Amino acid sequence: MKKQRIIRPVVDLLRRPDGPRERQLIWGEQVTVEDEQNGWAQIVAAKDDYTGYVPSTALATAVVATHRVSALATHVYLRPDFKSPDLRSLSFGSSVQVLFLGERFAETPDGFIPTPHLTPIQTHLRDPVAVAELFLGTPYLWGGNSRLGIDCSGLVQASLLACGTPCPGDSGPQERALGNYASPNGGSYLRGDLLFWKGHVAFVRDSETLIHANAFHMAVAVEPLQPAIDRILAQGDGPVTAHKRLT
Repeated sequence: MKKQRIIRPVVDLLRRPDGPRERQLIWGEQVTVEDEQNGWAQIVAAKDDYTGYVPSTALATAVVATHRVSALATHVYLRPDFKSPDLRSLSFGSSVQVLFLGERFAETPDGFIPTPHLTPIQTHLRDPVAVAELFLGTPYLWGGNSRLGIDCSGLVQASLLACGTPCPGDSGPQERALGNYASPNGGSYLRGDLLFWKGHVAFVRDSETLIHANAFHMAVAVEPLQPAIDRILAQGDGPVTAHKRLT
C-alpha cells in the first residue's frame, strides 16, 4: 500500500473499474492505494475511508499540503498573472502545497493560484451553513463533491470538513455518526441542525428555512423548512428520520 494524492480537479470514485460513480474526489485529496492493475487503482480516501476505484493517471506521489481553496472555485495559472493561460480550475476544499505566498499569487508545484482564494490548511471555518451557502445554485449531481456538481451528503461533508468536523460521505453513515438527537420533528430548529430522511440530508438554515442539494430543484437551494418536509413526504420519500444537533 502507498500514499498518493489526487491530481485531477475532480475524479469519480467508482464502485468497480468502469463501474458506476459512488462519490468524487477533488484535487489534492490524500488516498491509500491498496491495489493497482490494468490502469485502475483501488483506493481508500483519507477523509472518510470511502473505498473505490480511480484511474491510475489521476494519482501522484503524496505531498504535504499547506493550503486549501476557500473560494467556491479558483483558477491555476501558468504564471503569476491573471492574463496568463489558466491550467485548470479547482473547487472549494481542494488542497495544495504552497511554495511561496505572494500578495496576489501563491506559487505551487502545479502553477499559480490567487492568494485571496487560499487559506492555511490548519485554519477552519466556524459556520458550516455559511459554507453550504457558498454552493447555492451549484447543480445537483448524484455522488458529486465539487462546485461542478454536488449532492446532499456531498454538501454536508464539504461544509463540515471545512469547519474541522469529521464527516462520512453518505447520508446514512452521516445520520449514524453526526451529532446528538435533538427535539422531535416539529420542535425547535437551530442553525446548523441536520435533518435526515431515508437517502437525504439537509442543513437547517434558521427556524424557518433549510438548505440542501436536492433533485427537486436540481441544485443547492434554500427552501421553507416545513413546506420542504411536507413536499418530501408528499412525493413519496417518507418522513424525517432524524433531527440531529452538532455539538
